[in-house]
Amino acid sequence: MSVTAEELLPEIEAQAASLQKLRDEVGKVMVGQTYMVDRLLMGLIADGHILLEGIPGLAKTTAVKTVAQAIQTGFSRIQFTPDLLPADLIGTEVYRPHNHEFVVKKGPVFTNLLLADEINRAPAKVQSALLEAMQERQVTIGDESHALPDPFLVLATQNPIEQEGTYPLPEAQVDRFMLKLKVSYPDKLEEKEIMRRMANRHRPTVEAVLTADDIRAMREIADQIYLDSKVEDYIVDIVFASREPASYRLERLENLIEYGASPRASIYLAQAAKVQAFLSGRGYVTPQDVKTIGPDVLRHRLLLSYEAEAQELTADDLIQEIFGTVDVP
Repeated sequence: MSVTAEELLPEIEAQAASLQKLRDEVGKVMVGQTYMVDRLLMGLIADGHILLEGIPGLAKTTAVKTVAQAIQTGFSRIQFTPDLLPADLIGTEVYRPHNHEFVVKKGPVFTNLLLADEINRAPAKVQSALLEAMQERQVTIGDESHALPDPFLVLATQNPIEQEGTYPLPEAQVDRFMLKLKVSYPDKLEEKEIMRRMANRHRPTVEAVLTADDIRAMREIADQIYLDSKVEDYIVDIVFASREPASYRLERLENLIEYGASPRASIYLAQAAKVQAFLSGRGYVTPQDVKTIGPDVLRHRLLLSYEAEAQELTADDLIQEIFGTVDVP
């Protein structure tokens, strides 16, 4: 049964208090980086995997671990390396000689929050095993498929500057990530506070303030956020503008975008915009919600041409041009 935006407000306000508790716990360790923390919460509520890209030392791993500590769920971290095997990730069958049977020894992927550190350092076979887990929420060991826990979320990090010993992620896998976050440097005041907190051996204790049931309850509310048909049309127009720029007065982009965003972009834009409205305390989606979350959903789905690279243009540059040109309802 559908509910109105007004009827959802009390539930949204009640959940806002829980989310603030989680932010407060994360804030014991994290200084600044509110954008990254909010997007991690968005991924949890929208049930979408997240790829974090930034140079070393920007607290990507710390942010993921701290959010995991503030939630009563399973957490695993796996360091991706060139010699990693699929069995190291998903598990394998082990022979028990005393009863002449094979039993499954499950790997670290059987958890709620999986931190895939430096994901682009693992070879293709490992990425293939992770791809099944991300898309199907299951893994295949031997002849059997095993369902993963609910919720299940992959939070992956990668370093954009050091390419030695890395493997480019397959486009099919990159497309499975709901959001790609670009993590930047802290400002001066934040850096000073980081220095003060981390220049001694004492580390604050983070308490778990949310459970898996709380996350599932938030998902139920977010699913009911009202998305008007005009905003749906706006989302579709944004995605189509990346595929058919000339149809949206964006002729300049014709030779700059090799391939536009996939249909997953439309799905994830709608889901993420609903969660953005939820986090903003509203029961309905506005075009601004789509604009706010748009770059994080789209930046890894545009394949740029050599001409765009020659002009030193980034996906973010083209996305801003698309949002600046497509008519807003």
